[in-house]
Formats: sequence, C-alpha cells, structure tokens
Amino acid sequence: MARHIRLVGLAKLNDALLERAGLDAVRRVVQKNGDQLNRRMKEQTEVAFTKGYSKGHTRGSINTNITNGGLTAEVEPTMDYDPYVEYGTRFMEAEPFVRPAWEEQVQQFQSDMQKLTR
Repeated sequence: MARHIRLVGLAKLNDALLERAGLDAVRRVVQKNGDQLNRRMKEQTEVAFTKGYSKGHTRGSINTNITNGGLTAEVEPTMDYDPYVEYGTRFMEAEPFVRPAWEEQVQQFQSDMQKLTR
C-alpha cells in the first residue's frame, strides 16, 4: 500500500522564513546600535560635564531597553535632573550629552540599515 504525503503551504513557509531571517538581521542592527548609543552617551558625559557635576550618577543611570520584539531600542538616562543638564535652565547653561551621542549614532544606524537592503 503506497502512501502519499502532500505538503501544502511550502511557498508561504518559505516566504515567512525569509522574512523572519530579515527581521533577525534588523534586530541585530537595533541591538548593536542601542548598545553603541548607550556607550556614546556615557562617553559624552565625560566631555559635556565641565562644571564639576557628578558624572557617575548620570552615567550609571543610562539604560538600554529593547522593546517591540527587538525592533526598538530605547536608550535614556533616568536621573530626575538629566533634562536640566541636557537643556540647561535660566541659572545654568546646557551641557548636552544625549543629543550629541544621538546625532552621531543615527548616522551609523542609517548606514547599517541600508546595508541590509543591499
């Protein structure tokens, strides 16, 4: 008695696997760039903080949170006073450490994403 096996949906499975492989590459780029942004922000505290403020608390508060199934990296300092340092107040000049790190990293992220489409 001969038995036949019929596989249905192989094209869909193949497409889904190719798409998933592509998303895995995107996830790796997001993780890598999130980690790099975290490092850049921490390094920037050494450059930006020139008035003698404690760098350690701010540097230690910078965290990376990967969300959205690995497709989003959120990197942020979590000290209450960080916005005052970043943007300044009427009593103190801004000592930005987030924006310079972001502006540098965004170029790297765009480059890495473009490499995935080639």
